[in-house]
Amino acid sequence: MISFEQIEYWNWWVIGIFLIGIEVFAPGAIFLWMGIAAGVVGLVLLIAPDMMWQMQLLLFAVVSVVSIYAWRFYARNRTPAPSDQPNLNKRGAGYVGRTFTLREPIKDGTGLLHIDDTRWKVEGEDLPAGTRVKVVAIDGTVLQVERD
Repeated sequence: MISFEQIEYWNWWVIGIFLIGIEVFAPGAIFLWMGIAAGVVGLVLLIAPDMMWQMQLLLFAVVSVVSIYAWRFYARNRTPAPSDQPNLNKRGAGYVGRTFTLREPIKDGTGLLHIDDTRWKVEGEDLPAGTRVKVVAIDGTVLQVERD
């Protein structure tokens, strides 16, 4: 069994790889930074091999906490880049502003609109089949339409 006095730089690197491996199976961006901190301690120990084990643990703790908080601060203050396709995963939102022809009438304020291979529930004024309608809004999966 290894005592704390016998810890070498490569032991810290193994611990770091182990912690990063845990991050793969339990993501949360905590073990990643602790693994990197273990790698840093291993590097410092390679440069200064006579470092006491208490200082190694202290360095590991400090680098872990600082790196975790630095990452959280960076991630919280980072604004995502605006998308050139804001409606990419919002299929119904992509139809707002477009005009379609009703195949079926809108009765009692609801009906169906055929768009490509999909039937969408629509709400709007009662209109007969064949009327051109414009999609003005979307509410969940229901398209709000009005006469074009």
